[in-house]
Amino acid sequence: MRSIADTSCVRQQWPDIILVFMAVLLVGCHSTNLTPRKPSLQLTRVPVANPGGPEQLDYIEGRAIDAKPGQQIILYAHSGLWYIQPFANRPFTEVQEDSTWKNSTHLGTDYAALLVEAGYHPESKVETLPKEGNGVVAVATVTGKAATPIISKLLHFSGYDWMVRSAASDRGGEANSYDPANAWVDQKGYLHLQMAVHDGRWSCANVRLTRSLGYGTYRFVVQDSADLQPSAVLGIFTLDEAKPDETRNELNIELSRWGDPSKKNAQYVVQPYYVPENISRFIVPAGVLTHTLRWEPGVASFKTIRGPVVSTASKSISEHVFTSGIPTPGGETVHIELYEFHHSKNISQLPAEVVIEKFEYLP
Repeated sequence: MRSIADTSCVRQQWPDIILVFMAVLLVGCHSTNLTPRKPSLQLTRVPVANPGGPEQLDYIEGRAIDAKPGQQIILYAHSGLWYIQPFANRPFTEVQEDSTWKNSTHLGTDYAALLVEAGYHPESKVETLPKEGNGVVAVATVTGKAATPIISKLLHFSGYDWMVRSAASDRGGEANSYDPANAWVDQKGYLHLQMAVHDGRWSCANVRLTRSLGYGTYRFVVQDSADLQPSAVLGIFTLDEAKPDETRNELNIELSRWGDPSKKNAQYVVQPYYVPENISRFIVPAGVLTHTLRWEPGVASFKTIRGPVVSTASKSISEHVFTSGIPTPGGETVHIELYEFHHSKNISQLPAEVVIEKFEYLP
């Protein structure tokens, strides 16, 4: 009788035992669901493979799966080094609510997307991509698609070939668009650069030599630029865009009031410009002027004179010799550019145009 009673007691407790067992299973399942899945990245649109450079842009797209709020995407394109995209001053791409992301990128042979935590500070150029950890949540890389090479517009000016920019640039601290139609050579052989407005947006002009010249004398004959609108910048400079440090072998002749009509309208610069001894400001008058840079080991000598002919009788407007922080030659090329500084709102002043009559290089 006792054993029968005991068995009956067990049968009566079965429902409670089953409920406890199911509760344990549910808790176990719930605990498993609470474990967050590791975020991952997918690249759903990949630009073509291209040696890279500043002339072309395309779109790159993807998904950030299981990304947390506040996390963002950093994009890189590879062209000798990994360059942050689309610009150094705009390094982040937002992840949308549906987990997708999209941005423009300069072309390269390979592309990379990094999912990073809020507050992460990326390098603008790196030899090797960051690995996961220290704020980097996920990394995805892909080789660009095979395609027919993109042919950039070329101009022949003063005996040299110049490549015309078509992609946007962040020169001057803000993104500017560039239109190849804004650069041309007339029947006299003069180079014209124009800055115009299309659909309420600025369109600028940039040409660069297709090869590096190194040490020597660089001479530019420029028609009247004294009355450029305050926000316009005529930049004549050497630039090595593949150099990993911020100076990039950059020596500048810049004609602009930088948005302030009361400022002097010209300056010589050895980058970086924020070092006081690296900049010399002056005023250029109306009329044709010749700007000269003599680049030697440890010395950069600038001079501006009246007229298109250099002689001992030429009247000097300004001259300055820099002996500190002078770069050595590398992969730099000469650029001539007309762009808009910090997006002036007074579009009635446009179009703006400059004319370069001649470029001359002497070793």
